Amino acid sequence: MVEKTKLSVNVNKVALLRNSRHLGIPSVLRAASLCIAAGAEGITVHPRPDERHIRRSDVRELSALIRQHHPHIELNIEGNPLADGFLDLVFEVVPDQCTMVPDSPEQSTSDHGWNVLADREKLVPVLEKLRAAGIRSSLFLDPDVTQVAAAKEVGADRIELYTEPYASSYGKENAGEILEQYVATAKMALEHGLGVNAGHDLNLENLGKFLREVPAVLEVSIGHALIADALELGYATTVAAYRKVIREESVKTAG
Repeated sequence: MVEKTKLSVNVNKVALLRNSRHLGIPSVLRAASLCIAAGAEGITVHPRPDERHIRRSDVRELSALIRQHHPHIELNIEGNPLADGFLDLVFEVVPDQCTMVPDSPEQSTSDHGWNVLADREKLVPVLEKLRAAGIRSSLFLDPDVTQVAAAKEVGADRIELYTEPYASSYGKENAGEILEQYVATAKMALEHGLGVNAGHDLNLENLGKFLREVPAVLEVSIGHALIADALELGYATTVAAYRKVIREESVKTAG
């Protein structure tokens, strides 16, 4: 039986808006609570060294909230394991999943996946420590079948497909060709016993086709588009809309 895709809401943009003033609003904890109440199965954060959006204190508070009140909800922490202080924070709060992203401190957002072959020596010891701590690991990857075997060899539990190229091509002439790269990479991951996650620029318009075509996606992490939708519709209506897309595609796939 194929597992239903879980929705993990990235609350970074809530923190970015809050940080523009010193009033403490909007509340990251409140946003996470409302998304969970609406049916989100996970919360994602991507803290950066300069704390320009999610702060270390947010990560600690979200971890406490989930452990105390929502133990069935998964906490996913994204970031570069080579960045100062990132792994210290991860091992302090012990999230359900750590998604390792090769971004630099000055990047506004993630824009590429790992070259696992080139970064093997850096990744192996980190993945070993995550496994020892009982934290599921996921490597952020471009839709590139040549990286999948290496991801398995270094000890990752899952990969997260970087979906910006899919989102950018959606509705264009090259969309089918781009999507096929994701299909092939996901199939390769499944053959190697790796779980498949996906995230970056997925939205209500393009999410359905992605889940319909790409096999066995366990989790989608969605932040920017979901929070933008929530500004107009509210958290409850927005999360319900994303879950509806996921549910409908799960039924089609199962059928």
